[in-house]
Amino acid sequence: MLEVKNLCKHFGGIKAVDGCTFSAEAGAITALIGPNGAGKTTAFNCISRTMQPTSGEVWLDGGRIDGLRPSQVTGAGLSRTFQISRNLADMTVVENMVVQSKLNGWRDWFKPAISPEERDKAMDILDFLGITRIAHEDGSNLSYGQKKLMDFGALLMSDPKIILLDEPAGGVNPSLLEEIIGHIRKLNERGLTVLIVEHNMDLIMRLSHKVVVMAQGRVICDGPPEIVRKDPAVLDAYLGGVLEEEAA
Repeated sequence: MLEVKNLCKHFGGIKAVDGCTFSAEAGAITALIGPNGAGKTTAFNCISRTMQPTSGEVWLDGGRIDGLRPSQVTGAGLSRTFQISRNLADMTVVENMVVQSKLNGWRDWFKPAISPEERDKAMDILDFLGITRIAHEDGSNLSYGQKKLMDFGALLMSDPKIILLDEPAGGVNPSLLEEIIGHIRKLNERGLTVLIVEHNMDLIMRLSHKVVVMAQGRVICDGPPEIVRKDPAVLDAYLGGVLEEEAA
């Protein structure tokens, strides 16, 4: 579904992403992990075209997307969340979601601000997430966890082939974390491909079919979670301290 080939992003002399190559198979949950500063979020930004890569290629479902605008990338079937919610505070939850609906041509500009079909679709997604009660709340009134769920729901409005989740567990309580894990699993069971950046190793090991490990802008290992967690390079670069704590 997604192929990243020799992706690079340089900031002057700093190589944040340095020849990064990996793939995310269709219908699978792939995790992108690594220590702080490994280049994970920068890679996400380059893949989604919210940041222009220095060089390299990104392919989505057989088509190259690294030269597209962000809206075109979304139209091609890739949607993402951000570490920090980017909701529009003066708009309701439903309005925030409809903003991310896919445009199907210039005629869409002459339709009502929210069509009945879009409203129904947004409500169906909110029902799936169990948060229909906040449908008409302003974004400014939401809790941190509610914003996380709204962002998660909003990216589904464009009918993506693959979703990129940037630290979905960051800052959420254990109860909400279990909800998020359940939602990701259900969507994946329906055939949606998922690429996730996350520091919560328990979540990664429970949820992922494949783990890609980055360090210093490069991929140092990839494979099934049970193999990756035993790889000497990974233990040295990142997981060693976590696994030692678990063992203790």
